[in-house]
Amino acid sequence: MIKGSLPALVTPLKDGAVDFDTLAKLVEWHIEEGSNGLVPVGTTGESPTLTHDEHMKVVEEVVRAAAGRIPVVAGAGSNNTAETVQFMRHAHKVGADAALVVTPYYNKPTQAGLIAHFTAAHDSCDLPIIIYNIPGRSSVDMTPATMGELARLPRIIGVKDATGDLARVCAQRITCGTDFVQISGEDATAHGFNAQGGVGCISVTANAAPKLCAQLQAACLAGDYAEALKIQDRLMPLHHAIFTEPGLVGAKYAMSLLGKCSPETRSPLVPLTDGTKALVEKAMRHAGLLN
Repeated sequence: MIKGSLPALVTPLKDGAVDFDTLAKLVEWHIEEGSNGLVPVGTTGESPTLTHDEHMKVVEEVVRAAAGRIPVVAGAGSNNTAETVQFMRHAHKVGADAALVVTPYYNKPTQAGLIAHFTAAHDSCDLPIIIYNIPGRSSVDMTPATMGELARLPRIIGVKDATGDLARVCAQRITCGTDFVQISGEDATAHGFNAQGGVGCISVTANAAPKLCAQLQAACLAGDYAEALKIQDRLMPLHHAIFTEPGLVGAKYAMSLLGKCSPETRSPLVPLTDGTKALVEKAMRHAGLLN
């Protein structure tokens, strides 16, 4: 089962191009630090500004570098069902373990449209699917009832829930069953999410703090919420600092402080302001990640 800490992996860039050498090093680092899986080319991986060829190459390279040691959940979302099917089939072909499929953004499908979209993705290949429900960005919210209907399909196995509503976990346990994999998509509430029945987090902060995020998730899975809360106290300022401006920009800057990758992003995202840089550095020190 997919569970624990799964970094929503950044896509390192160098002079505007994807830096595949650094990408492979990041995969190795995350495995060494205890991450339980990797999620390439989600929004944190700059999927909106990668070409389709780059998107598919990043998935292929992460699968190759991981070499079966931890699961790879490939980003395969789009607001175009045909594109989602294309990404699903490619991820399956190159050996990803599952796909993350976001609710279609901007065109705002109805609940019936969501069922049609995810059913088409499900039927396109034999790759398990984790639904990504993030109404704050997609402007559409998949209801627990709709999710329950989709959960009847054998390869729709779970959800990355970024609603921020901890009661959703309980509601989805009722509609989807207790074996449905519920994973938080929001770092700041991941501890509480697990207490409600979640089993992990697809985390932005884990890009810069993989060991701490993995330790927090391991404590939750062991039922030691007191220990997990101590770790969350160390991480909370970093969660807030990283998301002061777009999260992937904050994550890349934090990683650059560790010498792990360049802070470079693609337009329309721009470098952090000096004030936010100071917040990130202070939070990294609070977490014990910088000397």
